[in-house]
Amino acid sequence: MSPQPSLPSWVTWWQRPFPDANTLLLPGRQPALVDSGFVGHAEETADWARAHAGDVHLVVNTHWHSDHVGGNALLQARGAGIAAGAPEAEAISLRDPGCCAAEYLDQPVAPYTVDVPLDDGQILRLGEADWEVIRTPGHTPGHLALWQPEERLLVVGDALSDYDVGWVNLALDGLDAATTALASLKRMAELSPRVLLPSHGPVPADPGAAFATALRRARRLVDDPDGAVWYGARRIFAFALMIRGGVLADEVEPYLHARAWLTDAARLLDRTPQALAAELTATMLRSGAVVLRDGRLHAAAEHAPVAPESLRVPYPRAWPAAEAY
Repeated sequence: MSPQPSLPSWVTWWQRPFPDANTLLLPGRQPALVDSGFVGHAEETADWARAHAGDVHLVVNTHWHSDHVGGNALLQARGAGIAAGAPEAEAISLRDPGCCAAEYLDQPVAPYTVDVPLDDGQILRLGEADWEVIRTPGHTPGHLALWQPEERLLVVGDALSDYDVGWVNLALDGLDAATTALASLKRMAELSPRVLLPSHGPVPADPGAAFATALRRARRLVDDPDGAVWYGARRIFAFALMIRGGVLADEVEPYLHARAWLTDAARLLDRTPQALAAELTATMLRSGAVVLRDGRLHAAAEHAPVAPESLRVPYPRAWPAAEAY
């Protein structure tokens, strides 16, 4: 097995288990943090960043899903600015009810605002180096990557990992979302990065091989829309089990029936929500992706526990106006 590529001394990398995204810290006179984990671990994120670099000056989000923005509110309350892709920044500022897909996915996000909208080609000073913003829509419309050309470092968010590609939401983002994600992967691959920094899993030992695998997987999502819908449903359901410490077996299907994402997936797959909920649960049990233990269904993938009280934050439709910050 090839060794992982070396990181510069001015990069601090924290590989985290679900439900948190990996976190990149760039110390310096104005320390910056890329992605802030899940809301249930916001204190842990903030304490880690302060211990390694002092007060965070700026948080940059690769996109707005709950495992990437969960520490934003706490860090912003402590003085950090928040930067995010322009489409998502605008929706956050307007308090669009669809912000972060939080209500849609039933993934809690504490209210925050965006101070710095980011667009393609913008240069950001993060820590002691300049980084270029690369728009990479697909996983979400506002998804972005960060490119450091001197060291050839590429922060890829959820676009790919050492073992996977990001799921795409064909219901919310359109049937061409998978094609858009594939085009973003091709654009990133053309940079020929020396180091890939993904939001989940380890730093790939061979960036070229990681891209080759990701491009094949992304092409399959384009060629098989039904498979793409199933892939997203499995990922969303597993995450729901992770952040809730599992769900009682007799409450799983009622929980799923109430979810907007499942209703949309059922429509795209030409099933009823009830039929899809039963099939999703059965197939994930058979595959070992979820396990039945002590009367509860649990996600089988490694994940950190979440305190139930930390999930009690309002959906974006009930967030205070952005002007209140």
